Amino acid sequence: MKSCLIVDDSKVIRMVAKKILQELDFETIEAEDGQVALNACETQMPDAVLLDWNMPVMNGIDFLKKLRQLPGGDNPVVVFCTTENDVNHIQEAMEAGANEYIMKPFDGEIIQTKLAQVGLL
Repeated sequence: MKSCLIVDDSKVIRMVAKKILQELDFETIEAEDGQVALNACETQMPDAVLLDWNMPVMNGIDFLKKLRQLPGGDNPVVVFCTTENDVNHIQEAMEAGANEYIMKPFDGEIIQTKLAQVGLL
């Protein structure tokens, strides 16, 4: 079973994403900020990361840059999931190592499509 780390400071977003991902047969791990997520990745590297941009403690971009420096950190597929929709934010996310980018609010169809595009479904 593939695993997905859901990184978002909103408990509601994590809950919705968890339900969608579990219906797609993913094991889910949750983190409320980038530092908790980084600690989780150091313990066990997930197959995918659904990543919010704006969070306390450590934001999504800082987490992504640190993730990509970890041993095995280049393996997880990272999908940014955020309200930041201008071209500069998207470009910054891709340059930092994101594989895909989706906008909030999202639904199961969007997540399924993106995960299929990156080869996880």
